[in-house]
Amino acid sequence: MTVRHAGPTTVRPGGRLDFTPVSGTRIARLLAGVVLGTALGAAELIFLGVAAPAALIPALRPAAARGRARLTALERARLSRWLGHEPARADGGYAFLAARAALGVLGGYLCASTLFLTLLLLCGGTWDLVWGESEPVPLELPGVKLVTSGGALGITAGLALLGVLILMVAAAAALDRRLAAHFLGPTGEELMRRRIAELTETRSGIVRAVDDERRRIERDLHDGVQQRGVALAMLLGRARHAIGTAPAARQDGVAELVAQAYTESRQLLDELRSVAWRIYPTALDELGLRAALAGVAERAGLPVTVHDGLTARPVSEIETALYFVAREAITNAVKHAGAHDILVVLTEDERTVSVAISDDGGGGADPSGGGLSGLARRVLALDGTFTVDSPPGGPTRVTATLPKAPPCG
Repeated sequence: MTVRHAGPTTVRPGGRLDFTPVSGTRIARLLAGVVLGTALGAAELIFLGVAAPAALIPALRPAAARGRARLTALERARLSRWLGHEPARADGGYAFLAARAALGVLGGYLCASTLFLTLLLLCGGTWDLVWGESEPVPLELPGVKLVTSGGALGITAGLALLGVLILMVAAAAALDRRLAAHFLGPTGEELMRRRIAELTETRSGIVRAVDDERRRIERDLHDGVQQRGVALAMLLGRARHAIGTAPAARQDGVAELVAQAYTESRQLLDELRSVAWRIYPTALDELGLRAALAGVAERAGLPVTVHDGLTARPVSEIETALYFVAREAITNAVKHAGAHDILVVLTEDERTVSVAISDDGGGGADPSGGGLSGLARRVLALDGTFTVDSPPGGPTRVTATLPKAPPCG
């Protein structure tokens, strides 16, 4: 039977444990990083002792800030060069230096003490074995009695401590990375990992949103258009039958059936226009967001005020998302909240554009409901934020904030 040693544990960028074998070069780099961290920790401890009272004097604050920036830059260089961690931010403040000083000094002391004891045992045991001055040492265990030499026992203990030292160095490096991630932000690799996870989640969310929209269209066609089409066909069938069988005196009844069929056909056309408008309004492309929202306000059946604070039309993807957020929020307020007044506000800044829809209804809107959750997935897919504030009793406020440039634009 072959036993493979997995090697010491290392920590990947971001503080995640990795149980893959570690090379001697990797261990040496971690050890160098920890040693440099100990030296920097001592320097930071001295600096904080001087900077704390200096920060109370306005004239000395710039010098203290420069010292803090210099030490933080050295820490970032050490993390990048020896520990493989690329912090996102350049300054973690005095709190970062204080935590680093404590970790550096304490971790360095423990590692140095273990290293000293390891070397003492290894060198002493080797000396005893080489010069033959080792004394026998009896070891009594339950049911077993062994006699070994002091030199062999010292080397065995030294090798065991060497393994402990390697684990301590890896643990100190892991704590260094976690500390840097907390105060200076995650690494580029970690940001990329989070971004991939977010894109995977939003991709599946978009698929669900498309499926939900297809089901809604099918329901609208089945419950509205199809029923009216069936009624129209029945009226026309009755009229055709009456024309062929009814005497001339009953032609007025036939005319009434034709009039009903005509009315039903007009309602069918209106229903088709309504379904097409709910799928995608042509006014949004032709006239812009304000005109499309004006159309929503006209169909709402209650007062809807639109405040347009945009200086220019957003790009198509962003404009479409803003429109559907506003339309769904208005529809929910009319159908479910019992609102009497709705306010839609469009705003922008240098990087983002927002829409906020407020109503005076009864509140209690569920963000996990079909309509609102679909909107949230649409907004998140464009790197936006979507919030619903709807306490019981109202009022309700739905807000979506989106970047002016789409993620892949």
